[in-house]
Amino acid sequence: MYPNPQDALPLPPQPNVEQYRKLAKDLVKACRSGEPDAIRTWSVRWLTSLAGRLATSDASRDEREIAEAAGRVERFARETLTSGQDPAARCALTGAQFVIARAHGFLSWPKFVTHLESVVLKGSAVSAFEAAAQAIVSGDLETVKRLLHQHPDLIRARSTREHRATLLHYVSANGVEGYMQVSPKNIAGITEVLVAAGAGVDADADVYGGGCTTLGLVATSAPPRDAGVQLEVIDVLLRAGARMDLPGSAGNNSALIHGCLANGQPEAASYLVSRGAPLDLVGAAGLGRLDVVQDVFGDDAGGARTSVSKAAVADAFAFACIYGQAGVVEFLLRRGFEVDTELRNHGEGHTGLHVAAFHGHLEVVQLLLSHGAGVEVTDKTWGTAPLMWALTGWSQESSPDADRFYDAIALLVAAGANVTPDLFEWERIRADPAMRAVLTRNRI
Repeated sequence: MYPNPQDALPLPPQPNVEQYRKLAKDLVKACRSGEPDAIRTWSVRWLTSLAGRLATSDASRDEREIAEAAGRVERFARETLTSGQDPAARCALTGAQFVIARAHGFLSWPKFVTHLESVVLKGSAVSAFEAAAQAIVSGDLETVKRLLHQHPDLIRARSTREHRATLLHYVSANGVEGYMQVSPKNIAGITEVLVAAGAGVDADADVYGGGCTTLGLVATSAPPRDAGVQLEVIDVLLRAGARMDLPGSAGNNSALIHGCLANGQPEAASYLVSRGAPLDLVGAAGLGRLDVVQDVFGDDAGGARTSVSKAAVADAFAFACIYGQAGVVEFLLRRGFEVDTELRNHGEGHTGLHVAAFHGHLEVVQLLLSHGAGVEVTDKTWGTAPLMWALTGWSQESSPDADRFYDAIALLVAAGANVTPDLFEWERIRADPAMRAVLTRNRI
């Protein structure tokens, strides 16, 4: 149900129950006004009042994030207050209160009110938990130690928000409130302190389908990777006995390595495998472990040695295309996998050629085309062919590695990709003579 726990809005510095009751009444008035933009205006005004807690160092990004958050709240409010209900229940106060509670990450208005009343009480368990969580993501080790000393039970406490996370989960910068997803440079040291205090290393949080452990969340999280601390935190957790074989530990009922690859964390996946994490067909395909993939299929060209579903083989093929594992792609094609099979990893109804083109994997693009991949097959989410996916990937790539896309796009054009005039209206293509030269080979 929307909002997701990760979309939860921050509380103001001095949250007040009466202010929120008034906010709910204002939403009811907006809903009942009949004015088409009234709920939108209410949402923007509310989000703007929280801008200080959402702010970053990028003013344009702040404005964009506030607008996006206001849009999510507006849609949820409209759905809750006006859609599919008894006319007598439309624009009801209870519905408005529910919208506000959910937007802050709580399952109900009563739970939200209880949290508000507790968090303002100095020394309360809720207040201590919130202060400790903030200290963790701020890198304030001394405050973490002080709060754990003053409140020994804090280490086993859980958030009163929907995700029910422990303090240890906050070191992952994943699954919890988005504005708390920060990885300070000393987060490995903070993790050690939490573990030494008795944190449940395999305790799960109710995010991404439930069952997520701190290890699974850290290993699939971008902030610790970007901060250069991901593997350090993983090491701390593994030394504390964190299990790598728990189903769904990385979310969505996925195995740990599968979860890493699904979330763009191949380095964490490789590292965990080196530490003994189980490796299934999908994980092996994404990491290019052809030996493991071959072992699954055995020597019988007609099928796999062990029971493997068609969906798992399709996911293995997709991950091999996503991560440029040409050897695995070729092996699966020679074992009878249809090159234009519809996949489900980047939206719906795309093929391996779509994702290989998007990531600019020249060798895989060439291999797929040699096996007859359809260059004009359109996906079912955006209705676009592989050339558009390749250009999108190229336009989003800011590193010198963007050069790899030119040859991949040239292959698609040479194979008959339809180059329409509107492509030359893209600002980046207009500014890039080399890309224009690649595309004009097949311009209509």
